[in-house]
Amino acid sequence: MRVISLLPSATEIVAALGGMEHLVGVTHACDYPSVVDSRARVTRTAIDDRAAPGVIDAQVREITERGAPLYTLHEDRIRALHPDLILTQALCEVCAVMEGDVRALAAQLSPVPRVITLSATSLDGVLDDIRTVGTAIDLSDEADEFLAGARARMESVHVTLKAAKAPRPRVAVIEWGDPIYAAGHWVPEMVRRAGGIDVLAKPREHSVVVSIDAVRAADPEVILIAPCGFDLERSIAEGERLLALPEWAWAADRQVFAVDANALASRPGPRLVDGVEVFARLFNPSLFTPVDPFYAQALRGHLS
Repeated sequence: MRVISLLPSATEIVAALGGMEHLVGVTHACDYPSVVDSRARVTRTAIDDRAAPGVIDAQVREITERGAPLYTLHEDRIRALHPDLILTQALCEVCAVMEGDVRALAAQLSPVPRVITLSATSLDGVLDDIRTVGTAIDLSDEADEFLAGARARMESVHVTLKAAKAPRPRVAVIEWGDPIYAAGHWVPEMVRRAGGIDVLAKPREHSVVVSIDAVRAADPEVILIAPCGFDLERSIAEGERLLALPEWAWAADRQVFAVDANALASRPGPRLVDGVEVFARLFNPSLFTPVDPFYAQALRGHLS
């Protein structure tokens, strides 16, 4: 089977199930696992995704307002790859190629490939998407094994927290810094499963713009800086930028951590389970093994 993945999370799902031999095309943004570097890149972006957050936001708004696409497909490359299956999404127009564009192109191919749309808004929905992909690429057994392990890992976190009657810190997850977005969708559920209370967002709802006054009024004890699409290095830089602003002075006595958002939070794929475990370690470090510094950096407080 020849598979094209049009979102990084789908690429990670295929990899987690041991299906990389099927994957022939990936997006410009796919970077995990490293073997994806050998696959054809079939998308491009009109956004300078290495720019500052405020610049990126302005670019997105300008491009959207004039009706131009944020992402486009390399149609000739896709035709040459002769895919049997294309994995896409319909959750976020800012994050990946639009589903309508994918289906329109697929209809022009011969033979017409199957198109599967992944649109989970919850952690359980992400797990369901993993099963869907496993079934589609004939790796159902591998998907069942992965899901059993994922659920066991999250249950282990729950059991540890419950046995210790661990305190539940108030948590704010910042998905973007300019403007400020509170992370929605599956992230509030991840916070809950990790033993925290999300004070800014609700499960399964879209990420929303919030004011700095609203963040301060929510009185978080722990703040996670996790800009969508950022690795740890860029999250650290963004967290340091925010904390240096006068309007963030109130956070001087809070625990603030920059996290690898791509690995732990922003991609609805298998590594969200890693995110639950890392969050739990940040919220209640005395109950778990130390956090791998590859995943998180303390900006205020200590990384235990």
